[in-house]
Amino acid sequence: MKFGDRFLLACVPFLASRIMCLLNSTVRKEILGEAHLHDTWESGESVIFPCWHDQLLLIVFGYPGQHVTLLVSPSKDGELLTRTMKYFDHDTVRGSSSRGGRAAFKEMLTLCKGKSDIALTPDGPRGPRHELKDGVIQLARLSGRPVIPVAFVCSRGHRFKSWDRFILPYPFSRGVYSYGEPLYFDKQEGVDGFRKRLQKAMEDNQRQAEQRLEFYGVSAI
Repeated sequence: MKFGDRFLLACVPFLASRIMCLLNSTVRKEILGEAHLHDTWESGESVIFPCWHDQLLLIVFGYPGQHVTLLVSPSKDGELLTRTMKYFDHDTVRGSSSRGGRAAFKEMLTLCKGKSDIALTPDGPRGPRHELKDGVIQLARLSGRPVIPVAFVCSRGHRFKSWDRFILPYPFSRGVYSYGEPLYFDKQEGVDGFRKRLQKAMEDNQRQAEQRLEFYGVSAI
């Protein structure tokens, strides 16, 4: 590994975690649908959380649980994210649809037998933007776990010109986290039926968060 890469891996995760915490402390936040989580946890079940890739930066601050394991790509950026998440006491599984996906899926399926919640970006790591891939569908099918969509929107920020139009919220913006109702895979509807139902649920959950911002007289970026 080159010196520059070692330096980045040593310094960037700590700095990123501090910047994230500082930025989060300025955002006026609200969480919708939190009762869906607590009702599910109280029933003894752990959750699969799908979140769109562009909403990742502050998503950890909207999680009211104790521990979550995130699916992260095996790239250099994924390594930076993995080390950053350690500062928030969350674990990662490394893999993507193009690299290490089969092994990562098996590991996540094994984790589903335990108590850790699982989080993943179903349109990552390269898109298409806001379109579900097979991973979350098959994980729900084989594990039997409930899937609870999560969304984050904010009133002010910058969208990068990346494939996902990644969001960097501005300090002192207003943010809304929204959790949808739990969805379970139904064998009778099959993979395609569940995909359509989950896609709609994620879109509806996103609109719910955006409408909450509109209640305050601002729009989501």
